Amino acid sequence: MKLRDCITTAIQALFRNKLRSILTMLGILIGVGAVVAIMSLGQAQEAEMEKAFAAMGSNLIYVMPHDLSGVGMGGAVGGAATLTLEDAQAIARDAPSVAGVAPAAQRYNAQIAAGREKLVSIIAGVTPPYESINNLSLAQGNFITEYDDKAKSRVVVLGSETGKTLFGEMDPTGQSMTIDGRQFEVIGLLETKGVGFGNEDLTAYVPLSTFYATLAPDQVTSRGHGVQTIAVQANSTDEISSAMDEITTILEDRHRVRAGDEADFRVISTESIAGIAGEMLGLIRLILAAIAGISLLVGGIGIMNIMLVSVTERIREIGLRKAVGAKRRDILIQFLTEAATLSFCGGALGVGLAWIMIQFASAMATSAGFPMNVMLSGGVVVMALGIAICIGLASGLYPAIRAARLDPIESLRHE
Repeated sequence: MKLRDCITTAIQALFRNKLRSILTMLGILIGVGAVVAIMSLGQAQEAEMEKAFAAMGSNLIYVMPHDLSGVGMGGAVGGAATLTLEDAQAIARDAPSVAGVAPAAQRYNAQIAAGREKLVSIIAGVTPPYESINNLSLAQGNFITEYDDKAKSRVVVLGSETGKTLFGEMDPTGQSMTIDGRQFEVIGLLETKGVGFGNEDLTAYVPLSTFYATLAPDQVTSRGHGVQTIAVQANSTDEISSAMDEITTILEDRHRVRAGDEADFRVISTESIAGIAGEMLGLIRLILAAIAGISLLVGGIGIMNIMLVSVTERIREIGLRKAVGAKRRDILIQFLTEAATLSFCGGALGVGLAWIMIQFASAMATSAGFPMNVMLSGGVVVMALGIAICIGLASGLYPAIRAARLDPIESLRHE
């Protein structure tokens, strides 16, 4: 019996019991849809992550509090203020392998408003080098200058999403807005940074001196002017290791960290951060794929169950075919083909479900201000369909063997 005839017969058998076939496909459909959607979204997130780290730069080092809760890259929020502006100044002064230093102090519950628009936003106090060290790009206007910082000017540079929320599509530069009821002038709007590990698109930047004097005087203590992160740019990628050693030595001395004691800060490069983030993302994808795989397993069990029922219902047909010359191999191939066809159809429908899921997820991410370019990868689709067919073959093997071993005489006598 030719494979084409087997497939035709299998499709006819499925259409004879449409509802039963559809219900049997559901496990495979859901499993394949979930696996394809997870892998496609994971690939999109990985691409965005690589883009984000490329934008951060390859010779960047971040100094953060030892307790990283609430602390992110490139101007994050929260975190214990164990670092100070004076620490950053010491690094810039005493570390020969360092090209630039950009401390950042943050608040994440500031009330900002422009006209009738109000929101709770992240406010970051930064110095002029922050723009170049963190690879920020301006869409309009200018960034904070040395004069702004020295004069404690009430000026602000808005992240793309914050600017869009407050001013819509208009150019916000030169417009007035308030932060905690205090009036500021918008001098710049940043280009979007997209999905990444920072909050640049959601942040409003003010001069660091203004931040301490006007918005967060409580961050000035006897220890110094508290900051949450210090971004450090090494002279080159070859000097990252030496720069990290110099930073560690300087801060251990300033924080009086004794030999054997745990430091209250961390020094980490973007390369290390990328590695950790990649491992975490991979682990999450693996866990989600394993959960989705349970649906495939359930679908496989459903296929085996329905094929066993089919064998029982068609015992006389099997006996008749054997009586007219069909071999065991022909019966085996026929039932394996039916199982594989059933699983393949479920997998194909699952790919369609995955496409709907990733379009929905992409639209949700875009509406939330984090656009993602999610594509349905051909390689992922082929792999998912291949897995579906393999599950169908594996699930149909026992029923097919059972059908092939039926005695033709006993089968013909079966009522």
